[in-house]
Amino acid sequence: MKVNSTRKWASLIPLVLLLAGLLLAACGKQVSGTVTVAGSTTVQPLAELLADEFTGQNPDVEVTVSGGGTSVGITSVSNGTVDIGAASRELKSDEPALVEHLLARDGIAVVVAPGNPVTGLSKVQVRDIFGGVIGNWKDVGGPDHAINVVVRESGSGTRTAFEEMVMAKPEPAVALASTALEQNSNGGVKQVVGGDSYAIGFISFGYIDGTVKALSIDGVAATADSARNGTYPIVRPLYFLTKAEPEGLVKEFIEFCLGEEGQAIVAEEGYISVD
Repeated sequence: MKVNSTRKWASLIPLVLLLAGLLLAACGKQVSGTVTVAGSTTVQPLAELLADEFTGQNPDVEVTVSGGGTSVGITSVSNGTVDIGAASRELKSDEPALVEHLLARDGIAVVVAPGNPVTGLSKVQVRDIFGGVIGNWKDVGGPDHAINVVVRESGSGTRTAFEEMVMAKPEPAVALASTALEQNSNGGVKQVVGGDSYAIGFISFGYIDGTVKALSIDGVAATADSARNGTYPIVRPLYFLTKAEPEGLVKEFIEFCLGEEGQAIVAEEGYISVD
């Protein structure tokens, strides 16, 4: 019996070694490849941070992130130029049908230079200023000087969201003033407004820093907490977009961004997490 038992176990050794080898190979498997992201300049800095963390955990992976605006993101992912498009607004009915992955929510802040004495406006006043109805700061408690309006370029997700949430309500919709100075990024708006005591613009919460002052709207401060609890009135979604249901490395990256680690980064950067 001892001889037969020994032979039996001896015959199982190769199988055990094979299973152990497969298990070790699976545990030690390294994710590799490239993921490309382009689009909204609101999403861009957040996507870059998420990409840095993901590639730090997966050194054989490269994630490249670029801006260009929401319209660029939609077009690029639709035609296959990039794996993921970044958008800072809802898709329109006349745009390609893409798969939406809600990454975060973000407030849009109305900003002025730090030295501007105005600290808050009503939503109606904001609409009238950006629509050209109110043209002097003295009419809203500021100095006797013309208001220099700065906006995002046409096609920007931030601009579209602002137009929908501020300029279109209450009806009838009011167009942005034709004399407004256009900038092609949140950073561009922030730079111009921060350097002009009589300018006003709108940017993503994620871009607020000491170079500009965010105004309260209808008495509500522009903070992540007020945006999260629904009291701040100008909040929009941020999306990753894919042409179809993601697979492979693209799926892993998106799942990381929407998971616990990714959403912690979202919250740390002043955006509103969706977990």
